[in-house]
Amino acid sequence: MNKQELIRNFCIIAHIDHCKSTLADRLLEVTNVVDMNARVEQVLDDMDLEKERGITIKSHAIRMEYKYEGETYVLNLIDTPGHVDFSYEVSRSLASCDGALLLVDAAQGIEAQTMSNLYLAMENELEVIPVINKIDLPKADVEGTVHEIEENIGASDEMIYRISAKMGLGVEELLEGIIKYIPAPKGELNRSAKALIFDSYYDKYRGVIMLVRIVDGKLEKGQEIKLMSNNKKFTIEEIGYLGIKHIPTKLLSTGEVGYIIANIRDVTDARVGDTITTVVAGCEDALPGFEDVKPMVYSGIFPLSGDDYENLRDGMGKLKLNDAALVFEPEGSMALGFGFRCGFLGMLHLEIVKERLYREFNVPIITTTPSVTFKVYLSDGSSKTIYNPIDLPDPAHIDYIEEPFMDVEIIVPSDYIGNVMKIVQERRGIQKDMQYIDEKRASIHYEMPLIEIIFDFYDRLKSVSRGYASLDYSFKDYRKAKVVKVDILINSEKVDAMSFICHESKAYKWGKSVVDKLKEVIPRHLYKIALQASIGSKIIARSTINAMRKDVTAKCYGGDITRKKKLLEKQKKGKKRMKEIGSVEVPQEAFLEVLKADRS
Repeated sequence: MNKQELIRNFCIIAHIDHCKSTLADRLLEVTNVVDMNARVEQVLDDMDLEKERGITIKSHAIRMEYKYEGETYVLNLIDTPGHVDFSYEVSRSLASCDGALLLVDAAQGIEAQTMSNLYLAMENELEVIPVINKIDLPKADVEGTVHEIEENIGASDEMIYRISAKMGLGVEELLEGIIKYIPAPKGELNRSAKALIFDSYYDKYRGVIMLVRIVDGKLEKGQEIKLMSNNKKFTIEEIGYLGIKHIPTKLLSTGEVGYIIANIRDVTDARVGDTITTVVAGCEDALPGFEDVKPMVYSGIFPLSGDDYENLRDGMGKLKLNDAALVFEPEGSMALGFGFRCGFLGMLHLEIVKERLYREFNVPIITTTPSVTFKVYLSDGSSKTIYNPIDLPDPAHIDYIEEPFMDVEIIVPSDYIGNVMKIVQERRGIQKDMQYIDEKRASIHYEMPLIEIIFDFYDRLKSVSRGYASLDYSFKDYRKAKVVKVDILINSEKVDAMSFICHESKAYKWGKSVVDKLKEVIPRHLYKIALQASIGSKIIARSTINAMRKDVTAKCYGGDITRKKKLLEKQKKGKKRMKEIGSVEVPQEAFLEVLKADRS
């Protein structure tokens, strides 16, 4: 058991590419948690996906020890992701910390997502230590960044640390600053045990492993505990600290961070944000839980093979355990069979879930065209919420439809303001204001429909600003909109998995883009295939896959021309009959290509 006043629980908040994982590596090396000579990059980013993309997807926690002024301090680092799609991970990490390092790139300054995470930290009343990274870069503007931090959070110059995470410069001074400025955890050892689950994951041999922060009291091995959201009781089989590997111990006391294994086999029992207490003399009030995350993007996920349905369901359940924002329910499709309708926070979130299902659970899957939530108000005065385009009622019964609008903040260098304004206007954005942060960068605020953001807006924004623009968005409200459902027909048959809802003004362009993409990937058949986009019974776009033709006249050597005509007429009748009774084979790639269709 560690003295409470010698414990520091902190996290690092930063934008993508500001070297948060690199700083974590240096902290682990200085505190001798990992060997400095081994130099494994991104120690905490243990997923292959995280290393490949250079982003943190899951929050991680690790314990370090550091000697300072004759005392050994315990430092618990709870790592956080930086991308806007993983803001729920950040909120969970912040709830279990007492302080935060605000990491800012000296060459790029404060980005939009950094600011939104900073506001989250301030709401949680955390002590914020500003840290300027990459001071060794030739284009680093350290003084400009110091001025920007002073303007934004009011920190004094001596509180701002200057480091190079890659080179290790200033990291020891930063560790001392963590001990000096971040407060020891509050809470009372004599109270009833109360612990917060800030993360959990599934181990096939040991069941659910819960990562916890002890808020009050203590928990010991062998104790009977209760999960307050469902009143289920379990016995602690193992309890311990979070090193590179788990370090078992006898108990965890107030302020400490660690793990608990209690033979929990049902992944839905240990919900992130739940409160753990003891069965005997337990607490009565649960800790304020995390807000239920509201998904923004919905898409169908189906197994490539129907035999994988059970594996997909198990995989989704286990992913849901440590991904609080993933929402799913069973769904059927005429084209794809049985699968799930899933809710995500954004397109990156969808991509990551898709990749993790394949890599961690070996389930090849296919996703349908993403959509957002629409509120439909009917002529009889009732209303319904639509998550799937195929559920949209007949237009004759609809009074009006509302779509979600977002508050969008884009921070962009002055040179690219014109480019950014152009693409936002194309996406129906409404400019609210523009403020210059300094002479080089501006912050532009827009209100934009979510349906215009989810496809390729982030990629386009990066491309027109040469990678310098940053984006942050949050839900604002629902607004009346002229939206329509576009159906995709292959040989006059609707493919429900390809239907989508979009603004009336974009229907032709999006529909044409989808049928042109399908023309590239659907193989030619022995008869002509019509690819059409329609609104109701009105065809708005078409593309045609020409038939493969067998040369039936090859054996006609000489003779009257009517012999050839007779054979061609016979072939024509055969093709007509084949078109009536034949079915078009749509390859799985076609569903993936639909997602890549141009939506600008």
